Amino acid sequence: MNPSTSPESHLPPAAAKPGKYLVITLGSESYGIPVLSVREIIRLCPITPVANMPPHVRGVINLRGKIIPLVDLRSRFHLPVADEHDRNCIVVAQLGGGAGASRLYAVIVDGVEEVASFTSNDIEPTPDFGGAIDVRFITGMAKSGHFVHTLIDLDRIAAADVATSVVAQTSPHQALSPQDSP
Repeated sequence: MNPSTSPESHLPPAAAKPGKYLVITLGSESYGIPVLSVREIIRLCPITPVANMPPHVRGVINLRGKIIPLVDLRSRFHLPVADEHDRNCIVVAQLGGGAGASRLYAVIVDGVEEVASFTSNDIEPTPDFGGAIDVRFITGMAKSGHFVHTLIDLDRIAAADVATSVVAQTSPHQALSPQDSP
């Protein structure tokens, strides 16, 4: 699926809001997730694969009786594969759902750094990287000293995964190439 034709690409750009963010790492890159959406952080646990999922969907986990989808953010963002290590963990988030409901969504990250507070002066809008770069998951960039953290929207990532699975279900004979996936 081409980013310009995906259903969520027609949404207005999300803007990062001042507040507290959980700062995570993927390789040498630093990302921020709004702390209010984070339910908990857990160690890696057994993962049950699910057939016919995109490569970044690792499967599901059983967290105290709740089955939760698990996405590898490194793979989702097309970052190089890395060996697992003792800092890898799972961030479980509570996402908005339809009709005011919410749902759990989990992501594997390379590490958790800190909870940081960003003011409106710390946050810049997402830069214009040109039309060929997919920035729909980025809500802004936060400055912290000499570092810059990319602020991301897990709701949009999850929505893109749903859109990808709907496209795959409606056209089972057409395989998506890696550059077509969101």
